[in-house]
Amino acid sequence: MNNEKDAKKSNGMKPEEVKASPRKATLLEALLTFGLLILIMSVSIIKYEVDPHVPMFVGVILAALMALKIGYEWHVIENAMVKGITQALQSIIILAIIGILVGVWILSGVVPSMIYYGLKILNPSIFLVATVIIASITSLATGTSWGTAGTMGIALMGIAQGMGIPAPITAGAVISGAYFGDKMSPLSDTTNLAPAMAGTDVFTHVKAMVKPTAIAYILSLIIFGVFSAKFAKGGADTTAVVALQEGLKANFHINPILLLPPVIVIVSIAFKMPAIPGIVLGIISAALLGPIFQGANLGDIMSAGMGGYVSETGVEALDDLLTAGGLENMMYSISLTILAMMFGGIAEETGQLEAIVGVILKRVKSATGLVASTIITCFLSNATMPEQYISVVIPGRMYAPAYRDRGYHPKMLSSTLEAGGTISGALIPWNTCGVYMTTVLGVSTIHYLPYAYFNLLMPVAAIILTAIGQNTFLAKDDPDTIIHTD
Repeated sequence: MNNEKDAKKSNGMKPEEVKASPRKATLLEALLTFGLLILIMSVSIIKYEVDPHVPMFVGVILAALMALKIGYEWHVIENAMVKGITQALQSIIILAIIGILVGVWILSGVVPSMIYYGLKILNPSIFLVATVIIASITSLATGTSWGTAGTMGIALMGIAQGMGIPAPITAGAVISGAYFGDKMSPLSDTTNLAPAMAGTDVFTHVKAMVKPTAIAYILSLIIFGVFSAKFAKGGADTTAVVALQEGLKANFHINPILLLPPVIVIVSIAFKMPAIPGIVLGIISAALLGPIFQGANLGDIMSAGMGGYVSETGVEALDDLLTAGGLENMMYSISLTILAMMFGGIAEETGQLEAIVGVILKRVKSATGLVASTIITCFLSNATMPEQYISVVIPGRMYAPAYRDRGYHPKMLSSTLEAGGTISGALIPWNTCGVYMTTVLGVSTIHYLPYAYFNLLMPVAAIILTAIGQNTFLAKDDPDTIIHTD
């Protein structure tokens, strides 16, 4: 005691002037921060239909106020925000580069060629299977489930009506394919957001998802194949598909060689090339093909990379689908990532994440339990803060320390976030994804839900594979690909 008093005197401070050390947040304090975030996010998105960015910033303010209350000084809080953003910088860079890639790929005819050849596989005898595959190709090529459903999905719904195939099962096929591509495409926002939250890179993340995703996808195709055989006798009005194909041919030079850039990116992944140079190779190859096949000049390529491609084919569905890409259009996802990591940085530094997850993890002893808990948390996030991005962001920051502390590779968390967060939003009627799919496809969420087989099977496949040891990744087995371990 005398030593403490002497130390205070030697610093020229009275005992009452010495600040108390900051402490970690209690469970009640953490629940207050997250509860208010959920309330603000829910009201903002459901009632006022606003984007999640400003509500997320309000969450940052709430987390910072709680940190001040429990004794943290502002410079510590600010450093926590910066540290959080730093953890996601690689993914932010990749998101920016992918924005450039999408614009250049559309301008060069790469994306139009992928969609054109995808439409070629349409056959009445396998209509529902073809629907899943066409939606998958479109979503893989564009990185968007919403764009796929709102364009190609609408066309396929019209064809199904002409064949007498019920709308709910067709919608389920469209959504299954659209979310397969959204989940697996390196061009997708969520495919980049999940590894950013977990602490790994996008290519490592995609490879980690292959096995459970393939199982869910193949099972979905088998089920839709059975239904296709049942409805094979109907005739098909393919007017909408023909219009899309003709629109593509009239405005782009379609050629199989234009499939080379995505092949280059895939081969880069296979040979373990880092994500950034792999994606850049995809941009360069498309930029070289653009002048040859589409007559594009350097200025066109630069403009598409910056502002995206603006489609003016005269076919509304095509124009909606192909007006995309560009560095500027990626700012939506980049800004949300920055705000989310600011929140996560504060919540992690002050123990707010630890307090909540700690309660859950007391009952979770196995890898299977950890994966199941993460998936359930993602689903609840989609239900309470009804926005797909938030269902990846919040659980990602909540569970990252737990996976790290138990020795699991970050790719195990990132793949689980996609299995639980990315695909479940469309299954919840009041989620932005569910509302959108109902609006564009003309089928209520409750009616298409039983047929969205990929979305339903994906979490089950992830949990079962983890239980049998096929979806468990240890950090010690693959240390070179870990981006963040702090």
